Amino acid sequence: MTWLQILLLLVAAYLLIAYYIRDRGLFRDHVMFFGPIMAIKTERVGFFDWFRKFQMPLRAYATLGVIMVVLVSAFMTLALLLAVPQLLVHTPEPTGIYDPRNILAIPGVNQAIPVTAAVIIGLVLTIVIHEFGHAILARVEGMRVRSMGLLIAVIPIGAFVEPDEEDVEAAKGMPKIRMFGAGITNNIVIGLACFAVMFLLVGMATPLAVPLVQGVYKDFPAADAGLPGYSVITSINGVPVASQAEVSAAMEGTRPGETVTLTAEKDGIESTYTLTLSRWPEVLDGDHDSGFMGVYYYSAPVVKEHIGNIANLGLLAPLYLTIAPIDAFIQGNTQQLAILLTDTPEQMAWKEPFPFFWGMVHLAFWTGWFNLLVGMFNAIPIVPLDGGYMMKEGVERFLERRGWSRYAPRVVASISGFVTVMLILLITMPMLVAAVRFVLMMG
Repeated sequence: MTWLQILLLLVAAYLLIAYYIRDRGLFRDHVMFFGPIMAIKTERVGFFDWFRKFQMPLRAYATLGVIMVVLVSAFMTLALLLAVPQLLVHTPEPTGIYDPRNILAIPGVNQAIPVTAAVIIGLVLTIVIHEFGHAILARVEGMRVRSMGLLIAVIPIGAFVEPDEEDVEAAKGMPKIRMFGAGITNNIVIGLACFAVMFLLVGMATPLAVPLVQGVYKDFPAADAGLPGYSVITSINGVPVASQAEVSAAMEGTRPGETVTLTAEKDGIESTYTLTLSRWPEVLDGDHDSGFMGVYYYSAPVVKEHIGNIANLGLLAPLYLTIAPIDAFIQGNTQQLAILLTDTPEQMAWKEPFPFFWGMVHLAFWTGWFNLLVGMFNAIPIVPLDGGYMMKEGVERFLERRGWSRYAPRVVASISGFVTVMLILLITMPMLVAAVRFVLMMG
C-alpha cells in the first residue's frame, strides 16, 4: 500500500469512530469535538497542586527557562530571516524533504518519521511534557487549572491544559511569561537529556567485527551470483571466517578470474554462492592485485566512532541529530545513524548489553527529537505559539512602563505577522514555484 492509501484508511476509520461517538452522544462529559478534531478531557487535575510545595526551585527553573527560550526564539527568527532569501534565490523542487507530505510530522506519512512504538510513545510523551509544564507553572504562579486532555485527529496531535482564563488574564509580567515558557523549557531540557541518555546507551554497546555484507555492487561478481545484502559471510572456499579482517586475509591470495565458493548466512539460513572474481574498480582501489567480490561491509566500529564524534560536538550535537531522520529515511544515507532510529539488520553487528537495548535507544532518540523540535518551533514569536504569547506579554509590559501601551497591539501584530509570513514562505515556496512553472508551461 502507498502512503496515500494508508493515510486515507486511517482518516476513514477515525471519521467513522468520531461520527459514531458524536451521533450517539457518548462520553459527553469527557469528549468534545472541534470540527474533525476530537478532544478527550478530564477535570481531575488536583494533583497539579502538589507542585506548589516546590515554588522556589520551580520558579528559578522557569526563570532560567525564559532566558533559554528567548535565545532559542532569537535563533529561530534569525534562521528564518537567513533561510527565506536563500530559498527565494535557489528554490528547490518539491521533492525529498520539500515533498508536501513532509510538511507535517505525521508518522508514516512524513518520509522521515516511521511508524514504530518508539515514535508513537515519543510523540505522546512530548505532548504531555509540554502541557504539564504549563499546568505546573500555572499552579505555582497561583493560576487555577480547570481541565486537561488530549487532542486527536487520526493520531494524537496535541494535548492541552485549560488554565482559568480570568486567572491568566489577571497575571502580569514574569509569572505569566514563566507559565507560557514552561512547556518550551520542558521540551528543550527533556530533549537534551534524552539525547544524552542515548549517547550513554550507545556507549555501552560493543561493536563486532562480524563480516556483515551491507550491500553488493551492481554488475560485479557478488551481485551476479545473487548474494543478498545483509548477509554474514561464514566461510570462503570452505575456510571459516569470523571477521572482516579474516575475509580480507582469505581474499588476499586470490586473483581476478579465479572462482571462489562463498558461504553466507541470512535470517538463519546458510547458502553457498560461486563467484568468478573481477578486478578492483579504479574508483575503489585499482591498485589491488587480489580478486574483487563486489561487496561492501557494515562497520560497527566506524559507526560508533561517528556517533562518538557527534557527541563531542556538545550542545551542537542535538542540532546535528535533528537532521538524522531526514538523512537516513529521505536521503537514504543509512550507513551511519539509521541504527539509532529504528530496528535495522545492522544490529547483528553489535553486542547488546541487555535485552530490549535498541528499543531503549530508539525511544531515547525519538523522545529527544520530538521534544527538541516541538520546543524550538513553539519558541518562534508567532501568536498563538507559546513564544508569541511570551513576546506579547514582554512587549506589553515594556511599552506599558514607558506609557506607550496603546502601541502594544500594533507592535505585537507586526512582529507576529512578519515572522508568520517568513515561515509560510519557507514551507510553501517550493510548491508555489512548481505551481507557477506548471501554469506557465500550460500557457
